[in-house]
Parts: sequence; structure tokens; C-alpha cells
Amino acid sequence: MLLSTLPLSVILLLLSNVAATPTPRQPNGFSMPLRRRAQRRSTDFGTWAKNQRAGLTAKYGGAPVARRSSGTNLITNQGADSSYFGSLALGTPAASFDVILDTGSADLWVAGSNCDQGCQSVPTFDASRSSSFVNKSTEFQITYGSGAAEGTLGSDTVQMAGFSVSNQIFAVCDAVSDGLLTNPVSGLLGLAWQSIASSGATPLWQTLAASSWDSPVMAFQLTRFLNQSKAQDEEFGGSFTMGFVNQSLYTGDIEYIDMPTSTDSYWILSISAITVQGNSVSIDTSGTDSYAAIDTGTTLVGGPPDDIANIYAQIPNSQAGTGNYEGYYLYPCDTDVTVTLSFGGTAWAVSPADFELQEVSRGTCVGSFFTLTTGDSAPSWIVGDTFLKNVYSVFRYSPASVGFAALSDTALAMNGNIDLAAPSATIGSVSAEATANNNRAGGNTSAARRSMLPSAAFAVTVSAILVSVLKMMV
Repeated sequence: MLLSTLPLSVILLLLSNVAATPTPRQPNGFSMPLRRRAQRRSTDFGTWAKNQRAGLTAKYGGAPVARRSSGTNLITNQGADSSYFGSLALGTPAASFDVILDTGSADLWVAGSNCDQGCQSVPTFDASRSSSFVNKSTEFQITYGSGAAEGTLGSDTVQMAGFSVSNQIFAVCDAVSDGLLTNPVSGLLGLAWQSIASSGATPLWQTLAASSWDSPVMAFQLTRFLNQSKAQDEEFGGSFTMGFVNQSLYTGDIEYIDMPTSTDSYWILSISAITVQGNSVSIDTSGTDSYAAIDTGTTLVGGPPDDIANIYAQIPNSQAGTGNYEGYYLYPCDTDVTVTLSFGGTAWAVSPADFELQEVSRGTCVGSFFTLTTGDSAPSWIVGDTFLKNVYSVFRYSPASVGFAALSDTALAMNGNIDLAAPSATIGSVSAEATANNNRAGGNTSAARRSMLPSAAFAVTVSAILVSVLKMMV
């Protein structure tokens, strides 16, 4: 069909439809590579394991943690199995920082230039160097599974993955648990909902999802190095995308499961079934006892004592740990354990390489599932990277849900690949802007605007589609 044979009105309609239809291929700046840090040492692994369990209990309300007072340190973290982190930029002019990406919390904080505890040898944010920083003069304190941080709230411009948010509230911390931050990590970005933010501020992601993303989703692909003997202190950690899903990193469909709660807080799903070595495990699937927080900031998987005991009952010669390993279970290292978790219809498998956390004595290993007692309002299960390294995970703003998909061969090839370079913190070009609402009340109170700034990658793709359609018409 010749273009010249069509009425002008039809041609204009076709061209306007093409220009207005977004391409499935997203701008390059909306995805970032991650780094993974490994700090666990076998000589202090028992202490690390004990602190992981105690800290995660505190994070989810199972035990109080005292604030720092004069002459008193915050709780100490002995190192972590792994943390996945990416970069963002703060202030005017913008300075880049690496931050842990944590779907189990909702606050952004960085070590400040006046930090006098736990910030040695890490890059720090100097608020006095930013012309757009506003000091809120409000105290801030938060506890995690691996430590705590405290400081003062302020607001400034935050850039990440091609997006810029002005007036974003975050904390500039002057005290951090020893070991929580190690170079190059300077802070943490919470990716859960505003209702659990210690600052009360609308999280960065929530402002962007409500205003700037082409699709209201963020997604993770996390790499595994636990079974790589030549892994370095820092490795390529996978990818984090904002506003779209990377189709090259998963195969098949994404199984979305709506969150079972009426109040958005953690990213919560109900565990419907668990198997071990192909055998069904008896677990409590009634009501809130089955609720699980999907938490990228947690290394392991914690659950109710009875359910965890039933999991290990399916593993021959397993036994409950004692001492530093209280709450954990030990089992023969020559047993390949495959656990599956179901949240809807699909049974998602945890690799034996992730279930086997560490050999603690000759032929005896400790498992990565442990017992956990959380607070009354917190989920009973905490599902961390032990599980998430085995799936492509998607966190959807509306409707509020979490999705999982099988990893593609491309993604799987990154596991244990020591030839992949760990990326460095960078400041990319801004292609969309938003303004955070500084209303610190609970609930989703974010307000933002979509930028009129063009995205070069997006413009090139649209132009290519336009040319293709014209060729088909000629």
C-alpha cells in the first residue's frame, strides 16, 4: 500500500498513534547494575549467625534495641554474608554514593561528614556543600537486622537511575553500628511503604511510582557467589530496574500475587505451601501466621519455630543448633537440600547452594532457614536473598503486589561469574523529574510531576518505530 493513496487525515492519525504509543523497550538509564559485597569470615561465623538472628528479630519488632546514649555504642554487626547495593546521587552539585537496596524498610539515610561512629573509611555526605540541602532539625533512628543508624533529617535533591526527586527527606547519620557500613557503601535506601518509615517521609520509590515511571514496578535480579571459591570481596551483584521489567533476565510469565493486607507496609505475601526434597511440609497457612515479608535487605530466611522445625524434619540427620547457632539447624553437608516456597500457584525452588549457608565443622553445615519470633504487627516469615537469588522479583505499586518469574539463561550465567566487573558509583543523566511531598503523615501522600525533559534513548526508539511503520505503508 502506498502512503500517497491514503487521505491526509488517516496519515496524521496513524503517525499520532505511533508517536503516542510507548515502546516496550525502556530507556537505558532506568536500569542499574548492582554490586555485591561479601564480608563473612569463617573465624567469626558463629557470632555473625547469632547477630543476624538477633538483629532481624529486632528489625521486625521481636525485641527492643536501645538508642545510643553518651558513651554507649550502637549494636555491633560482625559482617554480612552479602549485601546488594547500587548508586544514587545527593545534593547540588550532585555527589554519588553507594547504598544498600532494602525492600524491608522505607527510609533513605547516608553517613554524614560529622559521623563519629561506624563511618570510618566510607564516603560521607557533607550537607554544607549542597546549596539545595534543608536541615529539618529532627532526630532519626532506625534498627535493621545487621545494625542501627541515627542522625538528623534533612531534604535535598536525590538522583537515581535517570530520575531526580527534589525535596526528598532523608537522614544524615552521625552514628552507625560498627560493621554495618564498609567501603564503598555509605548508607541505605528503603524500598518498602511509607507507613513503616521511621522518618514518616514518602519513600523515593513511592514518589516516582506515582508520577514518573512508565510502569509502576521495580525489579531485582540478584547473583549468587556462595558456591564460588574464587569470589572477591566485591562482585557483580545483578540488576535493579525502576519503571519496567528487563525481559532479558527472566523467562515465561511473571506471577503476580496481590498483597493480602489492606494497609501497605512491608512487601507481604502469604506462604501457601513449602516442600523439602519434594515432600510437603506442615506449616501454618492460616491468616497472618502465613504472612512473609519479601526483603532484599535480609540475607537469610526466618520463620516460626514450629514451621522451621518441620522443614528440617525432612532432612535426615539434621539437628537443632546450640550456642551461637541457637535457632539454626545443622545437617550433613553431603545432603543437597532443595526447598520450594509457594505464594500462589507456582512452587519456587531455593538452590541447594543457597540453602547450605556454611560448613561449621567437618561434614556439618548450617542451613539458611532459621527460627524467628517477630512482633505482633510484623509478618511471621522474613524471606531474604537466600530465596530471591533464585527468582526474578518484581515489586508493583498498583495494584500492590509482588511478582516472581524464572531466571533466564542470561541471568543464570551471571551467577559465580568472577569475570563480570563490579560497577562503580556513577551519576547518570536525568530524564525525569519529580517533587516529593514533605507531608510526613502516614499513608501514600506523595505528590509529583512528570518531567518534560526528553529521554534520548526513548526518542531514538520511537523514531525507529515511526520509520518502520512508514516503510510498511509504502
